[in-house]
Amino acid sequence: MDVGTFIFWGVVILAGLYFVGIYNNLVRIKHNVSQAWSNIDILLKQRHDELPKLVEVCKQYMQYEGSALEKIIAARSGVSQARQSGDIAALGAAEGQLRLGLGSLFAVSEAYPELKANENFQHLQNRITGLEDAIADRREYYNDSVNINNIRIEQFPDLFIARFFNFKEQQLLEFDEEEKQDVDMKSLFN
Repeated sequence: MDVGTFIFWGVVILAGLYFVGIYNNLVRIKHNVSQAWSNIDILLKQRHDELPKLVEVCKQYMQYEGSALEKIIAARSGVSQARQSGDIAALGAAEGQLRLGLGSLFAVSEAYPELKANENFQHLQNRITGLEDAIADRREYYNDSVNINNIRIEQFPDLFIARFFNFKEQQLLEFDEEEKQDVDMKSLFN
């Protein structure tokens, strides 16, 4: 064989390895998005399981403060439905409503010193707050993973391989402007 044949096959092999590397990176990024969503899903399930306990403890003290509890129960149901269907847009909206309901519940608890002093309530409130913080962190990681995925499938030369193997753009977990605003604690007491 002559030198030209060796160079030709060398270039073909290097190009093949290059494209295999791109494909493998796209697969890894796609699975990072799935893993990030799974991490959110786990925390949402934990919160979903913890909220009825918190609501039950609160019911014992606040029998006539049903509106705050009803908001949480309705929002919890919305989050559960969106989570099970995988509807990221609906999940963002339901999450916002649940956050508002929890803020309302914690604000109402200020009016009940015996509730605030209750050890079960304190434990559950701390647990829910911890889960909320963890969910916020996981949301950020999920959106970072989605962003990396979406950028890579549009970049040259990755876009050729992404289109050929049908890699899809993923949806960011976003919230409406209303859901991003701080809760007006004063209005919760009126």
